[in-house]
Amino acid sequence: MTYSIVVPAYNEGGRLRATLDKVLAYLRQQEWDAEVIVVNDGSRDNTAEIVREFARQNPGQNPTVRLVENPGNRGKGYSVRNGILNSRGDIVLFTDADLSSPIEEMPKLLAALASGADIAIGSRWLRAELQTKRQSAHRQLFGRIFNLLLRIVLGLQFKDTQCGFKAFTRRAAQTILPLQRIQRWGFDPEILFLARQFGYRVDEVPVLWGHSGGTRIHPLIDGAKMFQEMLRIRWYDLTGKYDGQPSVVAQPVKSLPGRPAPRI
Repeated sequence: MTYSIVVPAYNEGGRLRATLDKVLAYLRQQEWDAEVIVVNDGSRDNTAEIVREFARQNPGQNPTVRLVENPGNRGKGYSVRNGILNSRGDIVLFTDADLSSPIEEMPKLLAALASGADIAIGSRWLRAELQTKRQSAHRQLFGRIFNLLLRIVLGLQFKDTQCGFKAFTRRAAQTILPLQRIQRWGFDPEILFLARQFGYRVDEVPVLWGHSGGTRIHPLIDGAKMFQEMLRIRWYDLTGKYDGQPSVVAQPVKSLPGRPAPRI
């Protein structure tokens, strides 16, 4: 298995079909050996059934479609970790279900990995002119403040840590993700902080990006939570929490009809 595409999903029934159609069509066009893993984060709509439907329609085909079920609603960070730890690809990429960065931007991240990076992160701000639709002014302001705090508190010198478009070599993913402790929106800085601790090379790559409506992040409420999570990362590091055993193991993939669960 060459590539794994992980899509965290919470109540994404309204747009998941279109997303999977685009991702699968692109992967088939490239003729890559690939799998698409959708992680259902305790959705209350038909998200899981849509994934099962795609899996039934494409049995044994390349790319394959698989469903991973979280034990209830655990957050985006937990979903990304669970999907990646259940993946089988040599390269693992996660993308938001709204495809704010088009899947066609994937080769940019792959090129960074091919040039020696262990992790490649999509960036909205290295080349701001690539943004096809920007966030509101107040969201941009909160984003800039958060980025400044990350530089001060965690020493992360990236223009954009929060873009939902990141790729990992399998070695980097299997080293970092088991140690990840932040389960919700603040998981991106934790991954990048751990990457630096392990000496992994992280390349920031400018990508096309367009703000999608329907986002569930509230700048003030979730911004405050993300700041708290930022402080937790520093505290975990100071108290040696990242030096011990992995914080969680992957949840087993539920078998689809007629198909055994894959080995992890």
